[in-house]
Amino acid sequence: MMTTGNDPTGSGDPEGVSAPLDLLLTDAVFGALRRLNPGGSGLRLATALASRPGLVAGRGRQLLGEMARIAAGTSQVQPSRRDRRFADPGWAANPLLRRVMQAYLAAAQTAEGVTADADLDWADRQRVDFLVENLVDAMAPSNNPLLNPAALKAAIDTGGGSVLAGLRHFISDMSASPRVPKMVEPDAFEVGVDLAVTPGSVVLRAPEFELIQYRPATAMVRQIPLLIVPPTINKYYVLDLAPGRSLVEYLIGQGQQVFVISWRNPDARHAKWDFDTYGQAILDAMDATARITRTERIAVTGCCSGGILASMVAAHLAKVGRQDQIAAFSLMVTVLDQARAGLSSAVASERNARLAAAVSAARGYLDGRSLAEVFAWLRPNDLIWNYWVNDYLLGRTPPPFDILFWNADTTRMTAALHHDFLQLGVSNGLTRPGGVTMLGSPVDLSAIDRDSYLVAGITDHLCPWQSCYRSTQLLGGSKRFVLSTSGHIAAIVNPPGSEKARYQVAKENPEDPQEWLRHAENRHGSWWPDYASWLAERSGAEIAAPTELGGGGLEPICDAPGTYVHDR
Repeated sequence: MMTTGNDPTGSGDPEGVSAPLDLLLTDAVFGALRRLNPGGSGLRLATALASRPGLVAGRGRQLLGEMARIAAGTSQVQPSRRDRRFADPGWAANPLLRRVMQAYLAAAQTAEGVTADADLDWADRQRVDFLVENLVDAMAPSNNPLLNPAALKAAIDTGGGSVLAGLRHFISDMSASPRVPKMVEPDAFEVGVDLAVTPGSVVLRAPEFELIQYRPATAMVRQIPLLIVPPTINKYYVLDLAPGRSLVEYLIGQGQQVFVISWRNPDARHAKWDFDTYGQAILDAMDATARITRTERIAVTGCCSGGILASMVAAHLAKVGRQDQIAAFSLMVTVLDQARAGLSSAVASERNARLAAAVSAARGYLDGRSLAEVFAWLRPNDLIWNYWVNDYLLGRTPPPFDILFWNADTTRMTAALHHDFLQLGVSNGLTRPGGVTMLGSPVDLSAIDRDSYLVAGITDHLCPWQSCYRSTQLLGGSKRFVLSTSGHIAAIVNPPGSEKARYQVAKENPEDPQEWLRHAENRHGSWWPDYASWLAERSGAEIAAPTELGGGGLEPICDAPGTYVHDR
């Protein structure tokens, strides 16, 4: 799921901005840079351009004219205000550097225009755009230590110390996976000390997960508890980040009883854990939550890949007549319909999926560090070249940032789960009743008739909001779709108090997401209070908060955040 070039509207248009699930997990095996080989897409690009010689010649004349104006010092080409690569005053003040910058921007614009003129289909354009974007970003003069004015100044000011420090950082980063610039120091935070510190206890430990029950913070709590199913690709504490930035902490403060699954970081011993294994784990967590709170109904929230699994489990419960166990259902930055993110050639996708699954099967798992490298190359300017300049050219250590620390705290994916997600991405099986099964039940998402709350981020590069929105057309029941101004992780870590925070809601959910957007109401602030209110209406009456954690034969095992979160 990737961005292809700048999106000044912030709309996150899926036509060319997201890579499908099967491609993402395939790249994690073979490496994202394999896509720098355009293959047949390159030939089709050449053919398309050859059939439009006038357009190509026109682009060439425009570039030559602009280069002449740049040389004469009369060019008006300027970087975007949001382009931090050229923020140093030296780019504008130095005549040579200004011309270099302008020449680069003009050439980049021409390259992007040429590929747009080719009018390729989605699959070919996605591959070509990825190639062009990465080459254009890599060639930016800001990445060159001999041209970047900030790097030159740092070298002079430190007597060459910044150069030596940058070299040390480079050697360290390239010596082990993921071979990308470090975005945060490994000791910048400590889980259980700085992050994931909301008081609670592990009340169930299974081979696949630990179940954390959080201590109530109010005298009265809602009778129906909330169980959160986090992603299987990263660790759970993105939901319980730093104090004041923790969704768990916030919901507890609103009187909600909160339980969270903390997935184990699997290794080769767990290679056979598949969809059914994780689905049964969610059911076990639901049963434990119900036992402890002495209720037959719970609210379930799934995030990203955890949301996919939670949706499949909900469909299974509907099939076997147990859907009443779910009082309310929520999905955060979750894509259930991969249709417009898929490759045009199902045969090629299936072949790549088989090859990728075979590689992870031989090892027993997909290495989380490989996924981290793929994610980084999906946004090269933000996640590669920004830190290339900071770490290597300036010789600095990256500033501490809790989200990036969580992002670097990678987990593995079992070979069987990797295989199942690959096949789901290729087949887009969740869009068809019976297209995939969970615990022996054919999955039909329309049979899930619970009230649903769906959250997406308008600038999300992994789960485009339009793809998240399509869940409103798949799920049964009443749906409330909320669109945050944020991206993938910031859409979740979105505490009240930010002046920039906005979200959009609408009364109806038409089939076309753009029509929804036209009728959506803009609201100031975080969506967290809106969600807490929605959840409270579906969480039963208020009761006295329990004084002790655990119950129903399940006693606290250890304090939160537990032990599985520390697995490396």
